[in-house]
Amino acid sequence: MKEESKLWQKVKKNTPNITWTRVESWASFGFPDLVGYTEKRGFFTVELKVTKSKKVTFSPHQIAFHLTHPTNTYILIGAHDQRSAKLYPGSAIRGLVDLGLEAPGACELDDLKRLERLLA
Repeated sequence: MKEESKLWQKVKKNTPNITWTRVESWASFGFPDLVGYTEKRGFFTVELKVTKSKKVTFSPHQIAFHLTHPTNTYILIGAHDQRSAKLYPGSAIRGLVDLGLEAPGACELDDLKRLERLLA
């Protein structure tokens, strides 16, 4: 199983109060991996990334999406070992491209159960 698929399984398991739709990457270039919905927040998107280093790689389409849609969009970056993750707002895309995991604006997630409290 791909590392992003493993991260998705953990997100789904730890966020039972968020209704998720997983979007296939071929459906629309650059569109984030997940569309979430809660009654309180409405719709939002989450791009999933897993990295073995501090560098995070994005396609030009993914960068363009987040530049065009800076609100209600998020980027969840999991460490390769899947023990921790960082949640960034989509508006942090330029910093992530330039600085990787050193980019400002991250919310550290030692436990993915915290993700639901942040997004719901």
